[in-house]
Amino acid sequence: MWKLTLVMLVFGLSANILMAGVTKEFPTHWGQPPAIQTRDYVPLPDGYGHGSSTLARWIAANLEKDKAAKPSPASPAARVLFETDFEKAEPGKLPDDFMSLNGEFVVREEGGNKFLELPGAPLDSFAVQFGPVEMADVAVRARVFGTAKGRRFPTFGVGLNGVSGYMLQLAPAKKALELLKDEAVKASVAYEWKPAAWTQLRLQVSQAGEGEWKISGKAWPHGSPEPDEWIISCTDAEAPIAGRASVMGSPFAGTPIRFDDLKVERVAK
Repeated sequence: MWKLTLVMLVFGLSANILMAGVTKEFPTHWGQPPAIQTRDYVPLPDGYGHGSSTLARWIAANLEKDKAAKPSPASPAARVLFETDFEKAEPGKLPDDFMSLNGEFVVREEGGNKFLELPGAPLDSFAVQFGPVEMADVAVRARVFGTAKGRRFPTFGVGLNGVSGYMLQLAPAKKALELLKDEAVKASVAYEWKPAAWTQLRLQVSQAGEGEWKISGKAWPHGSPEPDEWIISCTDAEAPIAGRASVMGSPFAGTPIRFDDLKVERVAK
């Protein structure tokens, strides 16, 4: 019994030491900091002092979620239709409100953060759908993490309007950000992707006029401000098909692709 008491005492002291360098309180909506942390000591983001790298990643993830919740000039009067950060999801499973079209998507946890993960094998293209069935004046966003292996790169994106709808796809092997409709490339711009880092993606489909729809997209590094303007767009004279939002991945590098902070929004006409 005394050994168990001693272990608990040491653990409590270690936890107190790890948190001793924190200089201000965390927002209550962040919840509790990770119970298990690494024993290193690094500067914490946003003036929170010093602590473990586990705590630093937890703070950075929560700051990014708070930032994503604020509307940007490119998305005025947005109304959230669906949102998840997977923090309440059960690891090792796909949430019940998701529909896997193919691929073994499951929730994973690392460093106090939960996310949806697509494994690095087999080497094919996979997608999962979520949120309500919508046609136009809607947007989807997500942040995605992938790694390169030699000259092999993943491909990933976010989609709207179901299986045959629109996709904003980041193709690092081509150094390009692309807009696709039913797998056909409709627009492409140069984009330099940073591997082993989170990337934010946002896709919007809106009616631009009578018989005209505009498809717009943007990508930016996690932690950087969202661009005010869309960086890629195209128009379509054919009305979009009603369907759900999606994320897709092709793990051509043979390493997992991670997705987090998924959100579907109604945007102003």
